[in-house]
Amino acid sequence: MFEPSHWNFADFWEMIAGALPAAPAQRQREKLFTWAEFDRRADGIGTTLLDERASRDDRVALCLRNAPEYLEVMFAAAKIGIPAVNTNYRYRRDELLYLWRDADITAVVFHGCFTEQVAEVRPDLTGIRTWLHVDDGTAPCPDWAIPYEQAAAAGGGEHTRSRWGRSGDDLFLLYTGGTTGLPKGVMWTQSDIFLQLNSVGPPSYPIEDGIPGIRPLITEPGRTHISASPMMHGTGLFGGYMTLNAGGCVISLGGNGFDPVELLDTIHGLRVRSLAMVGDAFGRPILETMAREPGRWDISCLDNILSSGAFLSDAVKAGLLEQCPSLVIVDGFSSSEGFGMGWSISTKENVATTARFEFGPHAAVLDDELRPVAPGSGVIGRLAVGSRVPLGYYKDVAKSATTFVTVDGVRMAMPGDRALVDADGRIRLLGRDSLCINSAGEKIYTEEVEAVLLGHPDVADALVVGVPDPHWGQAVCAVVAPVEGTHPAVPDLIAHVKARLAGYKAPKSIALVETVPRSPNGKADYPRARELAEAAHHPAN
Repeated sequence: MFEPSHWNFADFWEMIAGALPAAPAQRQREKLFTWAEFDRRADGIGTTLLDERASRDDRVALCLRNAPEYLEVMFAAAKIGIPAVNTNYRYRRDELLYLWRDADITAVVFHGCFTEQVAEVRPDLTGIRTWLHVDDGTAPCPDWAIPYEQAAAAGGGEHTRSRWGRSGDDLFLLYTGGTTGLPKGVMWTQSDIFLQLNSVGPPSYPIEDGIPGIRPLITEPGRTHISASPMMHGTGLFGGYMTLNAGGCVISLGGNGFDPVELLDTIHGLRVRSLAMVGDAFGRPILETMAREPGRWDISCLDNILSSGAFLSDAVKAGLLEQCPSLVIVDGFSSSEGFGMGWSISTKENVATTARFEFGPHAAVLDDELRPVAPGSGVIGRLAVGSRVPLGYYKDVAKSATTFVTVDGVRMAMPGDRALVDADGRIRLLGRDSLCINSAGEKIYTEEVEAVLLGHPDVADALVVGVPDPHWGQAVCAVVAPVEGTHPAVPDLIAHVKARLAGYKAPKSIALVETVPRSPNGKADYPRARELAEAAHHPAN
């Protein structure tokens, strides 16, 4: 039996590179890298990161849009036995400082378009020794950074290894938003992530004989795949990982934002078979674009779409299936803390209802006494998932203890989602305990935005809520009471937030009121605030 501690992505992908050296591994517009090149370039990045001060405690941050370099750095980090840390490239100065300090970052790989953001925080991050600049045709490489292509060429012809080696016990860090708005690092092991992805597949390999037993199964290239959603989030990243595990090719779009025309052109032109995206924020633009030019794109090559991170509405699912009747749409409900809590599968003959899921194989809905909720009981419980779960949150023992609990001898993750179990045994998702807003897959926490609004000199009080929006799923909206005698302009308040937080956290609309709704004891009346916000919010067509 192959020991779990032996499952490491670097070992697995090196095996695939040996089996399929000439097959395509990554592509972005005119750039195409074979599996042999993917392997060699990751060796070069790993070699560059192994300077004279390198140690097992190093961490490399990725401040990158979707591109071949993203997965090359992930591969390189696994080769040398350190974590690669996802970074939301929309973060501003204070957010970057917090994340990279919290994660103990020692190296950063960044696209040229983020040079100014990176340069702003660099003087305050003296623990970072290495900066790698990825040329994207924008800002030139600064003199304090190493050109990425120079680093990628640094391999010595052998697979790169550190003196401390690599194993399935190596840390895999995935940062996600916390209940206070501050990101938290979810600590997985390489082996647990590998085996989790293998269990939900495709591909889904027999694991009893380990990598040597799987090697004979790798005889031809796998699927072509596009992660339309950013790989800095789990949905996009793991869509790419599963494709690489199958010996396939991950295609990155080339723009600075989601462009449905480029996506459709790529699917049509390269006969893409798999797509990962985040809910209606991607699905609606795809359908609207196809409706404007009917007949231009043939997407019948698509076998499946994986959507996770935000709701995919019934109407959008039905529209996509109308365009591609053979398509299978998998609406997955997972989190950074727990995979496979629930799934719904839609086909042309059966469009699954939004927010209702089949239980994952190791999922449960538990009441406040940590007992399973009975189907049809009407009891609102907490979603939990067992089997392989993270080690905890990086450097946060208290938060780890509340999220990762032991139930009847089984360690389970309980990220905070509330749900009912319907009489037919399906999960009906209700939402998070916290006041988390999910806008196109991005997590926004109200207290963080409220604090920034309250920092404006003309704001006396503020509440922030999420309201339904056809494009974003939920839109961030605010209810603001101005300081008496002032008349702040809504665009100025929004600009105030954007100057201090990532742009997606800024309110899409603001209702100016005389008094923010609160109960007599001073606690926020969020239901009333939401009513006011909905009345003021006018979604763009």
